[in-house]
This record gives sequence, C-alpha cells and structure tokens, in this order.
Amino acid sequence: MAHTVIVADGTFPHHEIPLSYIRNAERIICCDGGAEKLIKSGFIPDAIIGDMDSLNQSIAGRFQDRTFRVAEQETNDLTKAVAWCKERGYLDLIIVGATGKREDHTIGNISLLAEYIRDVNVKMVTDTGILIALKESSGVSSFPGQQVSIFSIDPATEITSDGLRYPLERRKIENWWVATLNEARGESFRLEFSHGRVIVYLKFEEEG
Repeated sequence: MAHTVIVADGTFPHHEIPLSYIRNAERIICCDGGAEKLIKSGFIPDAIIGDMDSLNQSIAGRFQDRTFRVAEQETNDLTKAVAWCKERGYLDLIIVGATGKREDHTIGNISLLAEYIRDVNVKMVTDTGILIALKESSGVSSFPGQQVSIFSIDPATEITSDGLRYPLERRKIENWWVATLNEARGESFRLEFSHGRVIVYLKFEEEG
C-alpha cells in the first residue's frame, strides 16, 4: 500500500524497519524540526510543516517551495502535519521520529495516535517496535512470542483478549503498566471492547 511518512522532531530512526518505510514512501512530510535530520540522512522532504521555529534557515531557503507555515499554537507540529496530510487526502500515514528525546514529548506524541485514528489510517514506527491505535474491537497481526503492551485512553474501557499469553477478561486498564509486557501466542490476536480507544505496542523481532 502506498503510504505517506511523517518525520517528527524526535530521534531520527536507525533501525532498518522505520528506515525502509522512509525509503519506500510515496511522499515524505517533515515537521519543521525533523527536516534537517532527514536531509542529513540522505532523503529529501516533499513538504515541511510547522510553525517554523525549529527550521534551519539554510534549509528554509533551499526548500521554500515546499514549506508550509502553520502559525497556530493550539496543536504541536506533528498534529499540524497530520492535518495537512488529511486535507490533501493522504490518509495512510506512517509516523517516524516521534520518540526518543524528551519523555513528555514522547508520551504526548504516542497518545495523539488515539486522536488521529478518528480520521486517518496511522501507525507510529520506532527503533524498537510499532504503535497502533484501535477505535473498535480488532484483530492485530503478530508473530509467536512477540512482546505486546496495551494501553487504554479511557480507563473505563473493558478489554477482553484472545491470543495473548496473559489473557484479559473485561479488564479495565486503570494505569499504564497494567497490560504491559504481554506476549502474542500466534500469528494474530484479538482485542474486544465496546467503547473507548486503545493503543497497542508491538515489539520488533530480535535480530540474529
């Protein structure tokens, strides 16, 4: 599936999986602070989005034809980039570079997946795994032994699982740690819940 990669202003990825998404992207959209890292890594952005407070001036001059300033301060640059993509019909999104620096930024960026999933197909790819958001009961592709953690945006959400080593039975995830460090038993597992939004972390297979 053709996809759009959004490069945020966290740590630029070095793992092969997020890098392969960048290499194979139909288009690459940068938050302003992520543009310099992307270019230094040998890639060219198709658009640079943000309030431009973090954009190197030489890059701003070089890529002024594809720089889009969004001045409002009610949302962060990642959300501005997602909204820009949505307006143009780019609805299959891969976010990279959204973690690895300040912990508050990392937590905030991950939580935003639960907002973005209302409007676009999106996942966040890091150097250790993939984060996806679910807005309804769903099956999730996995592999036997894959490490899985589950987070609920709404602590009242009751989650039941099928296919995890440590089953959830109408479990309310009232704190972030409650459903972490689980494990997939096969090629997929399923999460059932009647309302709310859920974020799932899937760890990459160990290399070697």
